[in-house]
Amino acid sequence: MEGLEQWKDQLEQLKSQLEPWKNQLEKCLHEAIEYLNQIPPVQLYAAIAVLLISTLLLLSIRLFKRAKSNTIILTGLSGSGKTVLFYQLRDGSVHQGTITSMEPNESTIVLNSDSNKKRKSKPVHIVDIPGHSRLRPKLDEFLPRAAGIVFVVDSLEFLPNCRLASEYLYDILTKASVVKKKIPVLICCNKNDKVTAHTKEFIRKQMEKEIDKLRASRSAISAADISNDFTLGVPEEPFTFSQCRNKVTVAESSGLTGELFCIQSQAQMHAHESDGGEKNLLGSSTEAPAILLSST
Repeated sequence: MEGLEQWKDQLEQLKSQLEPWKNQLEKCLHEAIEYLNQIPPVQLYAAIAVLLISTLLLLSIRLFKRAKSNTIILTGLSGSGKTVLFYQLRDGSVHQGTITSMEPNESTIVLNSDSNKKRKSKPVHIVDIPGHSRLRPKLDEFLPRAAGIVFVVDSLEFLPNCRLASEYLYDILTKASVVKKKIPVLICCNKNDKVTAHTKEFIRKQMEKEIDKLRASRSAISAADISNDFTLGVPEEPFTFSQCRNKVTVAESSGLTGELFCIQSQAQMHAHESDGGEKNLLGSSTEAPAILLSST
């Protein structure tokens, strides 16, 4: 009983201590209501609208940052070795040699390399898009969530396919979704383990020449082409990939021997940027995450 009485006394003391705060709060609320009553309704509604819009804007920015993609797209002509690279990246196998895909292959994997041993590896979503011309529209389904594009070229059979590969790459580089988001593009010269394979420098120069020709032939119809909203390069200057609005780099690989480029996860770069890391693509500042390369 004595304990109960003491508890009641303490409760009464606490109540008496809070009483001034209660009175002060009631006074503040009363003054606030009086002040709001003096504001014209139009101004009050406008202030509420601004507050709501600002809140929604901040929430949308936070949601957008969280929704950054970790998807890397493998694409290129049929037979360039995209799917072999996909399986090498996924599990280190060649999946019984030559493969022709009729549907996109997808897998979420963790990529490890000497370049990111000091940083915690994060998963990256790899999508292998079929190279057949009738199946290329599937690329448009994945571009909105792409953080990077790997355009695979057959270094061994490059010359017979140079124009077709350049046309396909031209279409990708002029897509509004690629240009506006500044999605980085890596031209991956595959099958470089073969003695007669062309070098990445040769492939780069030849593709730049072909794209330069395409610029001239397509400029006349660009105004009527609603699918390509952007043009490439600088007018009256020979085209080079350095003129593109997004970063374009060239590297070599071999899916069959395991001499692969190492694509560092776009999700890793997003996490690094969120922690205050520097945004870069092979040493260049950009809003898009990086694609890092190394030979193994």
